[in-house]
Amino acid sequence: MEERNKSSVATVLVVDDNDANRALARDTLEDEGYRVVLASGGNEGIAAFEREPPDCIVLDVRMPEVDGFAVCERIRAMPRGAETPILFLTALRDVDTFDRALGAGGDDFLTKPVRPTELVVRVQTAIKLRRMSEELREHYDLLKRQRDDLLRLQLQKERLTAFVVHDLKNPVNAMDLHAQLLLRDQTLSASSRESAGRIRVEARQLNRMIVNLLDISKADEGKLAPKRTPVDLVVLLRETAAEFAAEAERRKVSLDIAPEPASVAADEELLRRVLANLIENAIRHTPAESSVTIRAAAKGANVEIRIADAGAGVPPEMREKIFDAFVQIELPEEQKGARASRGLGLTFCKLAIAAHGGTIAVEDAAPGAVFCVRLPNGN
Repeated sequence: MEERNKSSVATVLVVDDNDANRALARDTLEDEGYRVVLASGGNEGIAAFEREPPDCIVLDVRMPEVDGFAVCERIRAMPRGAETPILFLTALRDVDTFDRALGAGGDDFLTKPVRPTELVVRVQTAIKLRRMSEELREHYDLLKRQRDDLLRLQLQKERLTAFVVHDLKNPVNAMDLHAQLLLRDQTLSASSRESAGRIRVEARQLNRMIVNLLDISKADEGKLAPKRTPVDLVVLLRETAAEFAAEAERRKVSLDIAPEPASVAADEELLRRVLANLIENAIRHTPAESSVTIRAAAKGANVEIRIADAGAGVPPEMREKIFDAFVQIELPEEQKGARASRGLGLTFCKLAIAAHGGTIAVEDAAPGAVFCVRLPNGN
């Protein structure tokens, strides 16, 4: 039987109660030369396995009547069931689901929406590993355990991050609210008013960081989907820059805003936070008695936004890495005045712009740095 499998087309059994998911899996795998058998539910999948054990099973977790975990356990107890690789497919990205999948006997764990390329690679790998020698399989089992441990840690980290972010939002919003109440007090001294204003600035920055973290997690899961509407870029740039007018004045930095009329089809809230991150970043790195310039103009099929500072600039070797999360880059002595990325702001900017089909890059302003955002125009 093993020799027959090696010389024949591999068969993949896809068990999923969603018509669209089954069709996508079938078309993707058939394009790669696999023979695909479809089952619309757990009992139908078990019956299909009994008729003809496949070379691999792609198994949905959440199904009516019999869920994927129960199907996996029943197949493992059947002849040839123990040796058939089973790939769980689920929209539930959490530690409990992952552990249940492993406990039921699953070999791999894919989260929806699954990319066709990833599905093909995982199926190819599962079938190849099934045909490996026993010695190589022992090594694979060790690597698989290590991979499973790493994935479990990743899922635990994501869950902890979600809890922390959720718990941080309320106190940060409360800080901002109390600072606003203080600023309404006409008897407040000038120094106290300045302190309350600083609290508002820092609270808004912290809130942006929290929301950025949430959106980065969504992007990692393929769930960062912009809700596009026509956006007047001139209005948005002026409104966003106005939020930082007090901070720029405190740092003795002038804001030179001169965008040309332009419109983009974008998620206004996401784009506003991108611009806020870039303007705040420019103000922070611009020396006193200099300026931050903000420009926007249509460039063919795109709209280009340029935000420039007069700081130390970004060395060429850092211009890609500066968009990485929490990047810390050792600089040579002559570049000690240059800056590295801080936190997740620029990482969020890159992911949000990419979700819009655009690009972001950093250029030399000689002196300083120019962050250049290109988006499809709204026409």
